[in-house]
Amino acid sequence: MRSSQDARLMIALLFAAGMLLGGCGFLAPAPAPGGSPAEADPALIVPASPTASPSPPPTRTPSPTPTATPTPSPTPHPLSIKAMRAGSYPGSDLQTVEILPNGSNYQRMIVSYLSEGLKINALMTIPFGDPPEGGWPVVVFNHGYIPPDVYRPTERYIAYVDGFARNGYIVLRPDYRGHADSEGAARGAYSHPDYTIDVLNAVASVQRYPLANPERIGMWGHSMGGHITLRVMVTTKTVKAGVIWAGVVASFPDLMYRWRATPPAGLPQGARGWRSEFVEVYGSPETNPDFWASISPIRYVADLSGPLQLHHGEEDKSVPPAFSESLYQAALEAGQEVELYTYPGNDHNLSQSFSTAMQRSIDFFDRYLK
Repeated sequence: MRSSQDARLMIALLFAAGMLLGGCGFLAPAPAPGGSPAEADPALIVPASPTASPSPPPTRTPSPTPTATPTPSPTPHPLSIKAMRAGSYPGSDLQTVEILPNGSNYQRMIVSYLSEGLKINALMTIPFGDPPEGGWPVVVFNHGYIPPDVYRPTERYIAYVDGFARNGYIVLRPDYRGHADSEGAARGAYSHPDYTIDVLNAVASVQRYPLANPERIGMWGHSMGGHITLRVMVTTKTVKAGVIWAGVVASFPDLMYRWRATPPAGLPQGARGWRSEFVEVYGSPETNPDFWASISPIRYVADLSGPLQLHHGEEDKSVPPAFSESLYQAALEAGQEVELYTYPGNDHNLSQSFSTAMQRSIDFFDRYLK
């Protein structure tokens, strides 16, 4: 009798202990910190045994509306095309700084405009006579690298400017910041967007000029100025046609690995080390290809603002002819209107075929700007 009572007592104690442990099963381990039980190790989760009678349904309480955790987007590098497109380039009215002796059939003067609050000077030519309906077409002229401390707006490129000026174009040749009497520091075109910003503001400024046709803006660039021209033409839709001679127009990885390792003499120290600086901060083109693509205007040729004409001397020792060839192929693949002329035996300035290259450039602008 006593053993029967003892057995019933033992059963009652076991039942009460089971209830205290969480029902008729075993306790599952706590979820991993910050996660749900499903995120814990499945091998550690023991399923509960079914109860003999159904539990009352739980009372439903509305769950808070889930909100997505914002993913911080890195700030684009100022040199990236995304950042360039987000910028504002209002320019200003052109102010006459100095009247220069006339050319053969055009006026010459130094003018100024504002770029990021800096006073930037430019050489400007204006054809004689009455402008056509809507105003004179314009060629914004982007010169190549010249040591900023020896640069003079009325020296070098004289025949180039004259070629366009004599053929019925307003020519505006900006003195990038830090050059001659332009304010600001000359930090280079490949590590900073400064020179491109100055040119974008030059475009906006000449569009305000009463004798200029704001809808007929072309752009010419040589060497470094070709890089600036390409960068402008994938940043804005304002430039209707571009001509580039011996341009530094390849991708930035090509500029890293396929261009000269020694910068030209006279380049400011801050502009000399962009390769090592970019690799240190952003990684190499192999480890961070997205960054290097983001700052390479050649990657955006599908968005060119107008037709493009390229010229390159086959004996160019300063900029590889392959740079122009790579841009030509990229533009073709993007379905863009592009022309490429190469010149056997010609140097960086196309000195041996200057007249031919200039006439082709004038004809190209006549076709798309007049």
